Order: sequence, then C-alpha cells, then structure tokens
Amino acid sequence: MEKVLAEERIDLGRYDERFYAIVGRGDENIKFFSKFFDVRIVPRGTELIIKGEEDKVREFVNFLKAVLKRLEHERLTAEEVKEYAKQFLKSVEAYKIEEQPGREEKELEEEVILITHRKKAIVPKTETQKKYVEAIKKNDIVFGIGPAGTGKTYLAMAMALQHLKEGKVNKIILTRPAVEAGEKLGFLPGTIAEKVHPYLTPLYDALYDMVDYDKANYMLERNIIEIAPLAFMRGRTLNDAFIILDEAQNATRDQMKMFLTRIGFGSKAVITGDVTQIDLPKKKESGLIEAMEVLKNIEGIEFIFFKQTDVVRHPIVAKIINAYEQYEKAKEQSSGKTEEEESKEGQD
Repeated sequence: MEKVLAEERIDLGRYDERFYAIVGRGDENIKFFSKFFDVRIVPRGTELIIKGEEDKVREFVNFLKAVLKRLEHERLTAEEVKEYAKQFLKSVEAYKIEEQPGREEKELEEEVILITHRKKAIVPKTETQKKYVEAIKKNDIVFGIGPAGTGKTYLAMAMALQHLKEGKVNKIILTRPAVEAGEKLGFLPGTIAEKVHPYLTPLYDALYDMVDYDKANYMLERNIIEIAPLAFMRGRTLNDAFIILDEAQNATRDQMKMFLTRIGFGSKAVITGDVTQIDLPKKKESGLIEAMEVLKNIEGIEFIFFKQTDVVRHPIVAKIINAYEQYEKAKEQSSGKTEEEESKEGQD
C-alpha cells in the first residue's frame, strides 16, 4: 500500500518561554521529536514545517496543539515537554490497541483526562462515563449515581486534578459523610487527620493512584488538596475549588442542603453515590434521594445514572451486583405480604 505524504506548518507565535519549552535550546527538542515521531521538522523562525507520512505528521501536529494548550496554563521546561511527548504517544498507542482501531488521534487525545504518574492514561470507557465527563465539563454541579465499580469517584478525581493542573481551580476538596462516627468526631482519639482517615481511605486511594506519593503529600500539606468529613464543611464558602462529595447517599437532608449551599464563585461540585447502599439510621432520610427530586429541573445541575453495564472493575463485580439484586427481588417477592394480609394477621 502506497504511503501518503503530507506537510503541515505550525507557528509557535513568538520567541518566549513557550517557544523554547517546545524547541529546546539549540533546537535540541526538534531533533528528539523528529526521531520520536518519525517525521522531518524544519524550523523557520517561529514556524515549524512538518513533513512525512500523513498519519505521523497528524500525530505530531496533535501533540503540538496539546502541548501548546498546556503551556497556556502552566510552565514546562524543555525536558518536561519531551516527557509529555512520551506520555502522549504512549496513550495514543494504547488506544489503538485496546479501544477502537481507525479512530483519529486527535479524538483519542481529547478523551484522555489525565496521564498518571505511572504513565497510565485515564479515559472514560463506557458511554455513560463519557456522558459523565462531558457533564462535568459543562455544568457547575453534577450528580453521578449508580452501583460500585462504575468509576464515579475515580473519574471525578481525575477531572478535579485536570482542572487544578490547567489552573481552572485553585484547590480540590474531597469529602464524604463519616456515618459511623456521626458528627461526634471529637470523641475519637488522635488528630483530625487520624480521626477521619478510615472514612476517607477510598479518596486517598484514588489520589495516590493518579499522583505520586511525594507530590500528593506536598499538595495535602499545603492544603491545595483538602480531604475532610462532610460535617467540617459547615459555615464555609468554597470559591475557585473543585469539590467532590463521595458516598452522598449517606448524607442527611440537612447535610446535603448545607453542602450544596457552600459552593462559591468559580467552583465546580461532583456528588457521587449509590442509593441502594444507604447506611443512615432508619429515621433519617437520604439527602441524595431528596436532591434527585428537588433539583432535577435546575439548569446547571445534571444527573448521570450509571448501570451494571458501566462497572469497570473485575468482570465478576458486575455479576456479583446482579446476583445480589436478583436475590433481593426474589426474597421480597417470596416473603412480601399485602397490607391487608398483615392487618388480618394482627387482628387474629
């Protein structure tokens, strides 16, 4: 099959930090990119002329556009741009193998939310996950509701880190209700961090999976990322923050209202939960269930509902969830009695 050749021109704008971050001093990055992307790159002033096989030229141009976009929000050294090139190409290659062959590299790159410190590309894997990510991009408040293993919290964390990286927010706040301890955390031994750590472990797990341990701890120590129980949100106004409320089915009505009214200017909130896993005392109604009814028609708030088919953990997890649901339904049907039957039994 005959190879199609192409030529593209990209103007980097002007001789500034951004320009030298891409080309490197003495054009050292140009030599690296030529070999790495297998294209011929000719620098002419601030313009780069890229020649070679059409798909490879397109791949390098997509990389350039992506790195230029990053450089609008953050400073990168020439070495860091080279590292990003490796991550970029790795994520594109991974998609070619694992996802849908023949898709455009630009489309693939746009779906990558984040590259983790282990060089793993985080991407939405199901249609519902794609809708969820799009909803987070477009709305100030998004509810992700569905069973365990559907990626609700994990993708929200990835989106939060992406927003922080791009300078769209100044901090990330991760919170969840500490149901077992109620609001009486003061009675537990240790510092606040030690008291709440058991309840917030899933959030720490997601964070450390995406960001290396030292960097994560640096951000936690400087309060760039804050992890706290829901009770600690009272009385605050949260501006320029990406806030994730996890396990929201265990938030009371008052806690949910309190949380939603904390959101300030420049902030975005994602609320995740599973209405089939409520651990609240029977007398307390879930704030998540009430919010689904109260807020369903408000512009700027979107609800995304996940199903068993969206489970992205080990394949057996979806089967386990389904088996339990079927078991509960069968149990209800076999032991269920009408109100009339129960009334007669009471009279007897």
